[in-house]
Amino acid sequence: MNRLRRDPRAERLAAETLGAAARRRLDWSQKGTGAAPAAAMDAAGPGTRIVEAPAFLVFAVVDAPRDHLTAQDRQTLAAAHVLVGNGGAVVMVRAAENAAESGADRTLPLEVDPDPDALADQLTDLIAHFQPRHVLWPESEVGGDLARRVAVRLGEPLFCGAEQISVNSVRRPAQGRRIERRAKPPRFITLADGAIASYAGPRCEARLIEAPPRKAHVRAHLSVEDAHAHPAATPLAEADFVVAAGNGVSDFDAFRRLVSALGATPGASRMACDAGLMPRSAQVGASGTVLAAHCYFALGIAGAPQHLQGVANCENVVAVNTDLHAAMIARAALAVVGDAQAVMPALLALLEAEA
Repeated sequence: MNRLRRDPRAERLAAETLGAAARRRLDWSQKGTGAAPAAAMDAAGPGTRIVEAPAFLVFAVVDAPRDHLTAQDRQTLAAAHVLVGNGGAVVMVRAAENAAESGADRTLPLEVDPDPDALADQLTDLIAHFQPRHVLWPESEVGGDLARRVAVRLGEPLFCGAEQISVNSVRRPAQGRRIERRAKPPRFITLADGAIASYAGPRCEARLIEAPPRKAHVRAHLSVEDAHAHPAATPLAEADFVVAAGNGVSDFDAFRRLVSALGATPGASRMACDAGLMPRSAQVGASGTVLAAHCYFALGIAGAPQHLQGVANCENVVAVNTDLHAAMIARAALAVVGDAQAVMPALLALLEAEA
């Protein structure tokens, strides 16, 4: 067996290099499909995916609370890209920030309405008008409920909680995960959390398309309003914004004032709870509460492994610590290297000045 082995690195380099010119962009995931890509790459800058005349549309109906895409929303957009292949375009239904970077070829505004029936009626009209090939929702409290309402209105099957998705099939476990349910992708699909990685392809165009005039529907509810719970009474597992104190906080009166001024839910490290400075229900971590907050603000918390497990699902982490090399500083997207005792009154002064 003295046969020489192929060097794939040399072959790839030869394929990417065009003489002395710049390297061309290659989509290796589409290699061997035999179809010409419908999405062109903009020659300027790092490249923008442009689908000028899509053969069909795939709707990704995102939750986007406060116009912010959640992790499940980004996964839903990525799953939509799996289904469009080379000929379609992904339409993000509902306006949100970072649409282009998250994989939206088109954006279609959806008027936010606290009445779920009115929202379902609005989306049903959009589906009837644009006739998308597939409609995807995140299997979340909002997305899952909306998907079921729309499916019932249109009398079409809904594949719930898909954990694997491709052009040819969708799959999910059934009967206590003892068997796997498999089907050809139907028109309506909800995606389980963590089923697919977020979109990591080139920046998309996110071109705004105009929605048809909204139709009048008979409302079943006279008035619907969102009733927001007080942050201090919100369970940690359901909190959207958590401010937590650790061993580096000694002035807990200032900490509680800061939590109240920020409109956050109070949390704490295990050391603060063991010392009796915070209730056990406020403990964040593997042995306390695992968070799924939009923002976690850690004051004087070094970041033990168990605590970091508790904030692994938080989208944004802000940390204040005197130790530049603390694990929480490394985890944070925004870090302040300083004493929490000095940072808290400074923040309170800024909040009072803005108020």
